[in-house]
Amino acid sequence: MILPIYGYGQPVLKKLARQVDPQHPNLKELITNMWETMYNAHGVGLAGPQVGLDLRIFLVDTEQVKDDEKLDIGIKKVFINAEILEEEGQPWSYEEGCLSIPDIRGEVERLPTIRIRYQDEHFTWFEETYSGLNARVIQHEYDHIEGVLFTEKLKPLKRRLIKKKLEMIRAGQIQADYKMRFAIRQG
Repeated sequence: MILPIYGYGQPVLKKLARQVDPQHPNLKELITNMWETMYNAHGVGLAGPQVGLDLRIFLVDTEQVKDDEKLDIGIKKVFINAEILEEEGQPWSYEEGCLSIPDIRGEVERLPTIRIRYQDEHFTWFEETYSGLNARVIQHEYDHIEGVLFTEKLKPLKRRLIKKKLEMIRAGQIQADYKMRFAIRQG
């Protein structure tokens, strides 16, 4: 089932997400719905807060862009209760966007290599290192479960330039190619 994606201004996007318990009801169905929602919106990642849940869960699928970007070997994974343990390397800028903030893109500086500890959908623990595009998408989705949006990492001038567009998203005065839920309900 395709879920609505919560747009900029929704309080859940700014909350620190809580741990996911192995007995969380309908977790398998939630994960299936999140994959379907992400692909329907043509995304490469999706986090719990983006579908209205303050849960430490996110999905990443960079396999679908690996041939175009030729930057990494792609990954397709579920990350539950993740914690980034280390980030390293020289900062690099790359244009990012977000399904919760349609039609806004901007250069975000991130460190290129991360070490992350997480559980998969079977609640098995892993500790892995990622770099390049894989690391960037993981960092972006991880920010969501920490209550941080990519727009907060933009340079001050860019943030000022997009302020009006962000308010339009908050008010639901935009059109997206996927189902969204906005902070301010329209008439």
